Amino acid sequence: MAPPLLHLQDIHLAIGGQALLSGAELAVHEGDSIALVGRNGSGKSTLLKIAAARVEPDRGERFFQPGTTLRYLPQEPDLSAYKTVLDYVEDGLAPGDEHYRAQYLLDELGLTGSENPANISGGESRRAALARALAPQPDILLLDEPTNHLDLPAIEWLENELRQIRSAKVIISHDRRFLENLTRNVVWIDRGTARRSSRGFAHFEAWRDDVFEQEKVEEQKLKQKILAEEDWIRYGVTARRKRNVRRLGELGELRSKKRDMAQNRPQGDVKLNASEGESSGKSVIKAKEISKSFSDQPIIKSFSTEILRGDRVGIVGPNGSGKSTLINLLTGLLEPDAGTVKLGTNLQMVTLDQKRESLNPDWTLKEALTPHGGDMVQVGDSSRHVVGYMKDFLFRPEQARSPITVLSGGERGRLMLARALAQPSNFLVLDEPTNDLDLETLDLLQEMITDYSGTVLLVSHDRDFLDRICNATFYAEGDGHWTEYAGGYSDLIAQRGSGVQARKSPKKDKDRAAKSALEGDTETSAPKQRKALTFKDKHLLETLPAKMEEIESKIARLRARLEDPDLFSKDPETFNKAAKALEAQEDLLAKAEEKWLELEILQEELGEQ
Repeated sequence: MAPPLLHLQDIHLAIGGQALLSGAELAVHEGDSIALVGRNGSGKSTLLKIAAARVEPDRGERFFQPGTTLRYLPQEPDLSAYKTVLDYVEDGLAPGDEHYRAQYLLDELGLTGSENPANISGGESRRAALARALAPQPDILLLDEPTNHLDLPAIEWLENELRQIRSAKVIISHDRRFLENLTRNVVWIDRGTARRSSRGFAHFEAWRDDVFEQEKVEEQKLKQKILAEEDWIRYGVTARRKRNVRRLGELGELRSKKRDMAQNRPQGDVKLNASEGESSGKSVIKAKEISKSFSDQPIIKSFSTEILRGDRVGIVGPNGSGKSTLINLLTGLLEPDAGTVKLGTNLQMVTLDQKRESLNPDWTLKEALTPHGGDMVQVGDSSRHVVGYMKDFLFRPEQARSPITVLSGGERGRLMLARALAQPSNFLVLDEPTNDLDLETLDLLQEMITDYSGTVLLVSHDRDFLDRICNATFYAEGDGHWTEYAGGYSDLIAQRGSGVQARKSPKKDKDRAAKSALEGDTETSAPKQRKALTFKDKHLLETLPAKMEEIESKIARLRARLEDPDLFSKDPETFNKAAKALEAQEDLLAKAEEKWLELEILQEELGEQ
């Protein structure tokens, strides 16, 4: 076998005195496609940074074949040194690379290239970084969560793009389907070391469980051997003193080995249990001929459905197709322009938002879980000590006073779940709940939803998760038309013949029209005259997200105040003022969201991204 293009050997790294990697290895050969997996915080991203020469290990060797080209996709790219996004992407090209790929990839990822990096969102920065990594078609591609911030059409496009390029690939992702479709080998980072399997990601979970089971068997055998040795020491033939001394030393070694095994046990599982409220009525939501438009642009057009108690309904479509609008209509947060929405009786709804916006950055972890103060978390009808509840979600006791700002994306995801699942509910609304969660936590979230007796409304770009959870899927067909399909995402494809399609790009339509005209297509109609965004519109588009965050913070504080069960009896006037203020802020938020969505859609239609 030819030597590897890249080889990490015996890599050791400690952070804050805590060993993160202890002898980890990674070998990348020509044409390899490797899934790099492990729990959140296991060191996957750090090992990838070491492979990319972005982080220096404490000890170990990094071998890199001379003349090999490598590109690395970080989770948080920095574009601040560039005037435009296209400049950033083209700066990653080397002499001899095909420069047209920079613009081609940006077009495919929904960017024009003329954007100012100072004004783009985190998701747009990630897409620009993805274009920069793919454009040169390097010998090795190191991709850290490449599907983050991509919708389903973009994810499926990326899969096809990666299949076509010959680069060796090392991919970190929480998207099971993506890893199954693209990788043939698995490197599993577990307790500081790296294990490798050539059976493919589809077999990873069975392999991982076999490893854990074998470790349990070995630990049990060691325990029995120690018991036997202790019995011999106590009751054996005391005259054989030299042998006793030797066996006493061996017993000490066995006990030491047992301690090491205990310390190196797999990290505990997240314990996900939703606090279920009283049962809702049989009919949870009944929508009849509902429609909603913004600036004459139809988002939902004459859509009808009935969601029954216990249903698990997925909502899928490209970004900008109106998934959030549909959720807001179905849950009564937004009034339809036409049609009716009837909510069932005795609903207790809990919402998990994808942007983690309900988390106040000034909170500590403990304050986020105990908004009313004290050390106890109310979980349904029972109280739990905050540290014990934190452990259920893999937080260490010393993290209780850590500010939310220092938490990783995965930790914030677990915190959002902890907050949401503590509230009694019979109706869960989950907007991208799988973001930043590791595979084990995804498994447990799936099991929790499966066991949950209430109703679930789910927005997700995770095809595997949709397949495992949903018994019905609402699909955005385009132009405001929505269709309900039985089953999950694979069932939708079987019924439609195709999956989620990308939204039409005004720029591509314009290019297509120009091409048709050059080829003599006299039936091509002239494009309609469209207005441009005004300065005021652009200003609102930039400032409304911060304004909405500010309003949401006020709403969170008001809700926390009103949740005090003694407030009304002690001070009814303050209670009434707070209730009125909450209503006013919620109305203000709804109007701001509508205006922002209206401008976002208009901007997309005009191609002014």
